[in-house]
Amino acid sequence: MSTVADLARRNLLGVFAERDPGRRAAVIEELYAEDVTFSDPDEVVVGRDALNEKAQRLLDQAPEFVFTPAGEVRVSGNLAMLAWHLGPAGQPPVASGMDISIIENGRIAHLYTLLDPPVT
Repeated sequence: MSTVADLARRNLLGVFAERDPGRRAAVIEELYAEDVTFSDPDEVVVGRDALNEKAQRLLDQAPEFVFTPAGEVRVSGNLAMLAWHLGPAGQPPVASGMDISIIENGRIAHLYTLLDPPVT
């Protein structure tokens, strides 16, 4: 069984950073509750298929960008927080934020993404 911290890391690297649709779909089925809710500043989606479509749209919008963790996973009970960066590999990030996962019955049931304000 995955730990709360493992689920948060795999959410970022195995789902939102994974460009292969087949591998991403397999990880989604393993990590998330069937009726997972995902919320970011743009929308709320419900279900594994909708989450997969959301991840694909994000990757399609930034074809040369990669997600990388920005520190360690922070855990409190069934809640995990993982900061991340997004940008071209080896370059300064163009976006950053944090994923907050709520785990129920060993799977991610709710996922929230908060975006950091742009650096000016």
